Amino acid sequence: MPDDGRAPTDVRRDNERTDRPGDDADPDPFDAFRQLRALPGDVLVLSLAMFAFSLGFQATGRYLPQYLAVLGASSLALGAFGSVGNLVSAVFPYPGGALSDRLGSRTSLTLFGFASTLGFLVWWAADPFRSVAVGPTNLAVVMVFLGLFLSQAWKSFGLGATFAIVKQSVPADRLASGFAATETFRRTAFLLGPLLVAAVLSAYAFTEGFRLVLLGAAVVGGIATVAQFALYDASNDSIGDSFEGVASVVDDLRSLPDTLRPLLVGDTLVRFANGMVYVFFVRVVVDVLAVGATLPVVGDLSPEAYFGVLLGVEMAVALLTMVPVARLARSVGLKPVVALGFAVYAVFPAMLIFAPPDATVLAAMFAFSGLRFAGLPAHKALIVGPAEADAGGRVTGTYYLVRNVITIPSALVGGWIYGRSPETAFALATAVGLVGVAYFLLEGREFAAYSNG
Repeated sequence: MPDDGRAPTDVRRDNERTDRPGDDADPDPFDAFRQLRALPGDVLVLSLAMFAFSLGFQATGRYLPQYLAVLGASSLALGAFGSVGNLVSAVFPYPGGALSDRLGSRTSLTLFGFASTLGFLVWWAADPFRSVAVGPTNLAVVMVFLGLFLSQAWKSFGLGATFAIVKQSVPADRLASGFAATETFRRTAFLLGPLLVAAVLSAYAFTEGFRLVLLGAAVVGGIATVAQFALYDASNDSIGDSFEGVASVVDDLRSLPDTLRPLLVGDTLVRFANGMVYVFFVRVVVDVLAVGATLPVVGDLSPEAYFGVLLGVEMAVALLTMVPVARLARSVGLKPVVALGFAVYAVFPAMLIFAPPDATVLAAMFAFSGLRFAGLPAHKALIVGPAEADAGGRVTGTYYLVRNVITIPSALVGGWIYGRSPETAFALATAVGLVGVAYFLLEGREFAAYSNG
């Protein structure tokens, strides 16, 4: 699923500085690029590393289910792969944060970068082992699962170290700018990654082309890891205590504001629904609909290559609409904007599975899907807004932990149903998602600061 990956303090400060009703300074989507030269060297190194790894993740992650299917994985195995990914995303940040606190940001990010690079190489090396049986599957499929744990290290483990670097390197009155720079680079990689894959797959068959992409991701990850180690100044590193334990999470959960509970319930239902079928989007485009395209200059694209173009269209719409929709929230409130994002999440699975095999229609549908990202700033504002002063970080962390843990089995459930009927899996996902949308519309509350427009 799409990553919300921003630090709770980042969300809080961005909402306070750029998303307040009546704030005269509108957010500028290109401001982070303009401020890049003024950022401390550590944050610049971090931003470039984040771009490199995000490029690798986005170039490979959405295609891995198709790669697994080619290697011989069943629909249930694809669902299990999605659920393991959910588990990694939900659980890994905590030991990663603890390790970062113990070892320091430079050492931990180097280890995480090395692990992620190794994960890309394990994926690349898997194909020749598809003939080696391992129980009900084969060694190639097992290697892809192993690579998942490794490749996600920088993305998941490195979250705490990432924000520690920004906090240590940027003056307090410029933290939002520091975080904005790293986030902008990450989102730009979301756009470029799938387009680069589409270019490669337009020239090579899927397996050969995707393995080249995996090798490229490993090379980029290796360069970023070496750059982090060589250029990051560890003299200002602070080494502190580790994660306080499960008890702190339970306490934070109990203190969650009552106004957040309807949002959490609705959001969890919507994300569970999307998680049921998310790993199968590529399978539907490539195998069920089997839609390629003929584009000017580029020429004929296979379904695999065209899927990368569709992902690029989706992210382009997301990048173009997030700031205007955040401004719109000042007039209409946060709740309608969040509900719009939830609705797009909910209806897209049914739209996709029942779509005609037409390239133009699919492009329009993925452009529509990009609107789900438009509600993310308002969604985050609605999470931290009701929190007490100085409690935004704990509230946000608890919120995402609960949501992510509950949605862990979603892909496994969806994979079991998809193996019997793809149409049923996608239709049921939309039905569950619409229940979440309806619940939020009926029970969700507007943040008081936005209630009067």
